[in-house]
Amino acid sequence: MPTTDTRFLEPDSRTMSATYGATLIDLIQRNSKVVDVESDLGRAILGPEILKTLKTDYPRQMVDCGIQEANMIGVAAGLSAVGRIPFTHTFAAFASRRIADQVFVSGCYSRANIRVVGTDPGVTAAFNGGTHMPFEDIGIFRSFPGMTILDPSDNTMLAWLLEEVANNPGMYYIRLFRKTPFRIYEAGTRFKLGRAVRLREGSAVTIIAEGVMVAEALRAAARLTEEGIAARVLDMFTIKPLDAEAVIQAARETGALVTAENHSRLGGLGSAVAEVLATGVYAPLEMVGVRDRFGEVGPMDFLMKRFGLTADDIAAAAKRAIARKGHESAAPKQAARV
Repeated sequence: MPTTDTRFLEPDSRTMSATYGATLIDLIQRNSKVVDVESDLGRAILGPEILKTLKTDYPRQMVDCGIQEANMIGVAAGLSAVGRIPFTHTFAAFASRRIADQVFVSGCYSRANIRVVGTDPGVTAAFNGGTHMPFEDIGIFRSFPGMTILDPSDNTMLAWLLEEVANNPGMYYIRLFRKTPFRIYEAGTRFKLGRAVRLREGSAVTIIAEGVMVAEALRAAARLTEEGIAARVLDMFTIKPLDAEAVIQAARETGALVTAENHSRLGGLGSAVAEVLATGVYAPLEMVGVRDRFGEVGPMDFLMKRFGLTADDIAAAAKRAIARKGHESAAPKQAARV
């Protein structure tokens, strides 16, 4: 079950990259159809030991395409066509912008069965800088028919998610924070694709978060509680298809919403939630996300502050959303600044 015990907001002992590598090896060992398709980043993403094991023990379940990300998707599509289950991985900037056409045509349009893992999304790219810091990857893939978009918040969710997508055919884009996450879930927690996880109860406002922003949302909710404000927190780890039912329920029951995403406010989680509200269930919505800007070089904590993605930013947005309750019978007349 989900927990909001403060112990589970401490750094995990394992990186998400290590969990990804270990889980992929386990899937390969148990299923000869699972194939790792590389673009010369196995050492960085999987780690040297996992990469060595793949090359030595499972050479028929590992393809290194070299620094050819578009070709990697073409190879994965071919493997999919003959019944294999390919996992591809590269930096999120390459997995989205660089190979968008191949993912669209060879993947989605062809109804292929490929898992596209994009590492270091948003500010988690840190010192790789602006060119490698995608704030638009979700926006790109949300418009691709048939694409499922996932952003796991910790190691427990990631391990479950990888097993789940290996057993369910389709096109998947998975955002992967490579470093050490905060612990959100107890070991053994089960989830459901397309369904948000309610991590915290609250009646004054709902914070809807994804990926690394879930821990920030929980911290923000704890701070709001100290001020007498009860905030519900949803982990919207499936960004497409979005859990519209959870959004509508939150809008009706709490009357104010905040989205928190490690992504541009344009085209991401905030946009997806706004689209649900536009169907007729109105509630004030504040978006915590990156404004219309490029990424920068710096440590992740600095970048979180730089782009307004901290718990303090979320708490402030929650107060703004609450202040708007009861004062608007329709959407605000003044357009929000993005």
